[in-house]
Amino acid sequence: MSAPIDRASGTLAREGYCVIRQAVAPELIDGIKRSLDPTFAATPMCEGDFYGRRTKRFGALLAREPLVADLVMHERIRAIVETMLLPWCDRIALNLTQAIEIHPGALPQVPHRDQDMWAGPKGMLEYLVNVMWPLDAFTRANGGTRLWPGSHVEPDLVEMDEAGAFVPDLWPGDALLFLGSTLHGGGSNHSAAPRRGIIISYCLGWLKPFELQWLVYPPAVARNFSPDLAALVGYAQHRPNLGNVEGRCPSILLRGDVPDHLPAADALRPDQEDAIAAFVRGQLGEQG
Repeated sequence: MSAPIDRASGTLAREGYCVIRQAVAPELIDGIKRSLDPTFAATPMCEGDFYGRRTKRFGALLAREPLVADLVMHERIRAIVETMLLPWCDRIALNLTQAIEIHPGALPQVPHRDQDMWAGPKGMLEYLVNVMWPLDAFTRANGGTRLWPGSHVEPDLVEMDEAGAFVPDLWPGDALLFLGSTLHGGGSNHSAAPRRGIIISYCLGWLKPFELQWLVYPPAVARNFSPDLAALVGYAQHRPNLGNVEGRCPSILLRGDVPDHLPAADALRPDQEDAIAAFVRGQLGEQG
């Protein structure tokens, strides 16, 4: 592990969040922002107080703008995410990509933990890591993301004092990472203009993602992705044998010549392969 990744991972584990300044060039962010302008304009305000009635949201960003893949596949970010999540899974998966626009007059979002979408035990493992990429400057005044540092170590704590919320100032090119166990929420926008951002979320590879990636990016779309990106959105098995198609890695769907009938093939962890091999040797020895 490199020193920058080690430091960022340590801060993320200790505080529940970390900021990487100028993780990408602002010009990349500006290109993404301009390409999403028509979609922001066409998207209605959300329905419901959690998403925010003065907020716009839309997903499927990899299909809307190919440059988003540079954010999703960011090498340093993914290394930090894997440091946090791989102790509990064989591979990570893309949980969602979502563009968010908070308009003037928006109320603050209720503090919440994104891990609570899954009903598993809390406080023993991390389920996901979020990465906020600001398309505009984020400040407390325009609805920048509110965080409660240290809240990730108290999973049963749900009510937090607003005075204790930290709102990092962010600029296009910066990346804000925070754990799924960290209390957070969008802020209230007291400025005269909307503020835009992109949230990219990664989760344990054996979880059902927030955004059903294999429906959002069906084979006809995912064939245009790099093999690593296709695997991240779901065209890969999670050992042992989870997420298969006819007993095979779902990446076969990205081929143009998939046979009608296929033999199922093991997809096991090395320890499972060793255990099964030892069992088979024992059975063969008994028969001999």
